[in-house]
Amino acid sequence: MVMSGERSGDGNGSGSVAGVVGRERADQVVPPRVSLRERKRQLTYRAISDAAIAMFLERGFDKVSVAEVAAAADISKPTLFRYFPAKEDLALLRFADHEDEAARVVGGRAPGETPLGALRRHFLAGLDRRDPVTGLCDHPQVLAFHRLLYGTPALVARLYAYQGRFETALARTLGSGVTARLAAGQIIAVLRILAEENWRRIDAGESADAVYAGAVQSAEEAFVQLRRGLEREGRGV
Repeated sequence: MVMSGERSGDGNGSGSVAGVVGRERADQVVPPRVSLRERKRQLTYRAISDAAIAMFLERGFDKVSVAEVAAAADISKPTLFRYFPAKEDLALLRFADHEDEAARVVGGRAPGETPLGALRRHFLAGLDRRDPVTGLCDHPQVLAFHRLLYGTPALVARLYAYQGRFETALARTLGSGVTARLAAGQIIAVLRILAEENWRRIDAGESADAVYAGAVQSAEEAFVQLRRGLEREGRGV
C-alpha cells in the first residue's frame, strides 16, 4: 500500500490518509484489471471516503454527520448511501479493498508453495515495506487514522464484521466445507493479532524500525504454531 521503493514514512506521496494507506506497490498482489467504468466508480468511492476521513480526523467520527460528508463530496445524501450503506463504511474503505487479499495470495502462489507458506511470505514482505495492514507503520497520518479507528467503538465493531468477509473469501480458495472455514478463521485471526500487536507497540511510542525485528520474530513463531496446529487437526494448508 505504499509506492514501490518507498516506505510509508518518507512523505513522498499523497497528503491524504488514503494516499498513504491505499497506494499500490509493484510487489503486492494486484487485483485483476478492471474496466474504465469500474475504475471511475472506484475513484468516486475513494474521493467520498477521503472527504469523510479528513472530517472524521479533524472533528471525530461521532461529530460528523453523513449529510456533512455528502456536502463535502458534492453529492446528495441518497447518492452517498448508494456507495456506502453505513456511515462506518466511509472510514473503512481501505479495509474493504483488502477483503480478498489473503485469498488472492493463496490463489496466486507459486507451484509447490503451500497456502500458509504464501501467506507467511506475503506478511513478512508487508513488514519489510512497513505496510499499514501489518500494523507496522509509523507514518503520522496512519497513526492518526488508527487512533480514530481503535478509539471509535462503532468502527471497531464494523471492522470485525469485515473480518468475516476476509475469512469467507479465503475459505473459498482453500477448499469447501467446514475444514476450509475453520482453517481460514484461524489464519485471519493470526494475521489480525499480529497487526494489532505491532500497532499497540507503535501507539505506545516505539518506531516502526524499532518494532521490526520483534514483529518478524512474532510472525515467524505464529506461522510455525499455526502450521503445527492445522496439521495436528488434519487441516494441512
